[in-house]
Amino acid sequence: MTEASLRSEIVIVGGGAGGLELACKLGRKLGPSRVTLVDSRLYHIWKPSLHEVAAGTLDIHQEGLSYPMLAHDNGFSFVFGPMTGMDAAARTIAIGAVRSASDNQEVLPDRRLEYGSLVMAVGSTSNYFGVPGAREHTISLNATEDAEQFRLRMLRLMLAVEQQREEGKDAGLDVVIIGGGATGVELAAELREASGAYAHYGFSSLDGRRDVRITILEGAPRILAPLPEKVSTAALDLLQQRGIKVITDCRVTTIEADRVTDKNGNVYPADLCVWAAGIRAPELLASLGLPTAKGGQLEVDDRLRVKGAEGVYALGDCAACVDGKGQAVPPRAQAAHQQADYLADAFLRLARGGAAREQPYVYKDYGSLVSVGQTTSVGSLMGSLRGASWFVQGTVARAMYASLHLMHHRAVLGSVRTGLLALARFLIRRSTPMVKLH
Repeated sequence: MTEASLRSEIVIVGGGAGGLELACKLGRKLGPSRVTLVDSRLYHIWKPSLHEVAAGTLDIHQEGLSYPMLAHDNGFSFVFGPMTGMDAAARTIAIGAVRSASDNQEVLPDRRLEYGSLVMAVGSTSNYFGVPGAREHTISLNATEDAEQFRLRMLRLMLAVEQQREEGKDAGLDVVIIGGGATGVELAAELREASGAYAHYGFSSLDGRRDVRITILEGAPRILAPLPEKVSTAALDLLQQRGIKVITDCRVTTIEADRVTDKNGNVYPADLCVWAAGIRAPELLASLGLPTAKGGQLEVDDRLRVKGAEGVYALGDCAACVDGKGQAVPPRAQAAHQQADYLADAFLRLARGGAAREQPYVYKDYGSLVSVGQTTSVGSLMGSLRGASWFVQGTVARAMYASLHLMHHRAVLGSVRTGLLALARFLIRRSTPMVKLH
């Protein structure tokens, strides 16, 4: 079958926070004939919410935003399908066929998409560091289907525990989370907070605090190692108050279907194991003939241009970026948001016939907040003075999260009013709002 051929002036691959925001901002100014977003999924969900989906406290079908709907409302074109390759000389990318999940029938054929400018925003995936069994026996929260897989598997395991306890057996469920960064900490806390809802699932004999045992294994001397020690200490205290076991300086060496073993020979029972110990770029990037860094990210200059590839840019987790101040940009949601703003301004300048933007991209660190359950968060906010930061928690952290989610919804929905309405719906869907920024 001959591949269908398409063309767009600006093509953005990846509809995560950064890629989607860029598509929406450019689409509203330039229109669907000039801006195209490519993604292998039909729905967008804000990635920092995935641990809530996994815990069952957030409904993926309520939170997800349809890419075709967003394309219609924001004036860009949407192409459904996975990017499978590129021809930099011809300025084209290959998009794979889409098949139905039920009967494997082809819904959309292979296609080629010609671009004037290409922006890679494909995010990241798990880095297993060669640990035996990690890929086969763990779940990583990289996408909505990962979170949903975790939720359904945990429900099945809890049902088995419920049945055994009804038979008088001393049964329990062991959840091991490998990695004490923001994802691991937030998931552990959310799982514990969700314990109060287990009765609504029909688990009358299962006591969440007693029967669901949660352990975090962290290789560094403390959890949340990149954040100030005061934040780490506060988070550890909150986790321990919730009956969550935290083990630091723990290097995992082997993972099996029912257990995790560390370098000292300690064995941790694991009915369900989550890998949250590191990220790397998707394997696709290594096959494109573009320069990549050690972690597989595309090497970009301080204007987010992929080195040696005319017309190709990268942002977010898949970009190895050193900004205009010589600082390595961390793979964080706020960096992707800032980079989307930077590229939107750069493309709009060129579209209006102006000169290319002279100022390099400079990352601004506004701090980090980490959710430790539905009612508590801890973090640090960066000040305008060099090196200044403030420890925050509670109401301040909640307000900061609300403003961050509002900022994301405003970017993808187009106005303050629609952003406020979306945020109101988001908060109503939770009996107690979650708070996090990372």
